Amino acid sequence: MNREQKRMMQRQGQVGADGTPAPRRAAPQDVQRRRSQRTGPSQFVREIREEMRQVAWPTRPEVINYTSIVFFVLVFMTALIFGLGYEFSKFVTFLFQK
Repeated sequence: MNREQKRMMQRQGQVGADGTPAPRRAAPQDVQRRRSQRTGPSQFVREIREEMRQVAWPTRPEVINYTSIVFFVLVFMTALIFGLGYEFSKFVTFLFQK
C-alpha cells in the first residue's frame, strides 16, 4: 500500500493516523436505513421471476445431447476404472502367489 492509498483510507475513516484499521461502528441511522431498504416477500418473488426470465435456458435437443454425453462418459469411466481395478488385482495376486 502506498502513501496515496493510506491517505485516501484515512480520509474515508478506514484506517487511523498510525495506519491501524479503524474500528467500524454501525450507527443507528445505518441500521434503520438498511432495514428500510429490505424488500418484502412479494417483491423478492417478483425479482426472482424477472431474473429467471433473463436466464438463457437450453433447448430440449441440447439437454438430450448433454445428458447423453454425460451418461456415456459415466459408463465409459466406470468401465475403465472397473477394468483397471480388476486387472491390477489379478496382477497383484499373480505376484504374491507361490
